[in-house]
Amino acid sequence: MRIIFEKRQSISRRAMVLVPVVSFLVSLLLGAILLLISGANPFETYAAMARGTFGSTYNFSETLVKAIPLMLTGLGVSIAFRMRFWNIGAEGQLTLGGVAAAWVALYWAGRVPAFLLLPLAILAGMVAGALWAGVPAFLKAYLGVDETLTTLMLNYVAILFAAHLYYGPWRDPQGYGFPGTAQFDPSVWLPRLVGTRAHLGLIFAIVLALALWFVLNRTRWGFELKIIGENQVAARYLGIGIARNIVLALLLSGALSGLAGACEVTGISRRLQQGLSIGYGYTAIIVAWMAQLNPIAVLFVAILMGALLVGGDQVQMTMGLPASMGLVLQGMILFPMLAGSLFTEYRLRIVRPEKTDPLASETVEAAS
Repeated sequence: MRIIFEKRQSISRRAMVLVPVVSFLVSLLLGAILLLISGANPFETYAAMARGTFGSTYNFSETLVKAIPLMLTGLGVSIAFRMRFWNIGAEGQLTLGGVAAAWVALYWAGRVPAFLLLPLAILAGMVAGALWAGVPAFLKAYLGVDETLTTLMLNYVAILFAAHLYYGPWRDPQGYGFPGTAQFDPSVWLPRLVGTRAHLGLIFAIVLALALWFVLNRTRWGFELKIIGENQVAARYLGIGIARNIVLALLLSGALSGLAGACEVTGISRRLQQGLSIGYGYTAIIVAWMAQLNPIAVLFVAILMGALLVGGDQVQMTMGLPASMGLVLQGMILFPMLAGSLFTEYRLRIVRPEKTDPLASETVEAAS
């Protein structure tokens, strides 16, 4: 008897629903075991996490604050991953988007009409993110350079460049030595939802998710990206321009991550400062895979991830657990869900040895 791990011929809706549910239940069970070992009550801990993330309007709005950049970067990463381009650079693209938006807010004020500053800052962030993603896209499409390494290394360039700016030439002289730029003019503040810190980036993410779902599932370009991701040889026979599509897809992917950075600096901090690059771009990879690269599902998975981030803080503050317990618990919850997502595309099949017919073998021997 052999056990084979094979790709499904078709992905059933039953598997797409059942596998994530079972994976989530397993993750809760593993987290409960960890909490029991640590001397904490699992039911009380999970209840504290739920109250901290969804227990009030304010708590839920703070969950959305964490979820918005995950939505936008998750959408960007999903586009690249659909064609099997491993864009690990969303963190750097987000950071450059924030830098470009801050540049417009700080140095264009007074030079252009005030009502144009915010749209120009958002546009600058998207362009910067797109161009930063375009570098590894060009290297991959026309020179065959591996994109995993280039996108990852460019993250560090972007993060260190941003740090140089808010520690050095862009530091606020009135900031009492703290790293960070001066606060933006109010005309460049991204509007927030009433009474919360959640901002207009949520609307951007919802509209973009709906538009991307239509483009990827109902247009020729979406079909071309899918074919390139599944079989580049077949794509060439169909006359699909692989290099052109790689560049276009990565420009769009980077633009969405740059939009996330622009929304963070104009909607949350309202200045460029430390804390912009805290791992949203890397977490977006998890969001994209858990959502099965579905733009609509990205929105809900991002909210779940935001809830884990906020809920982890609640575990630390209300349950008296070590500061590291929140992160460990997040990993215990996420790992089974990521592992379980494999079973939507793959399955285990048991192969038993075929039984031989003794009468048939005797006949063969007699004939020989």
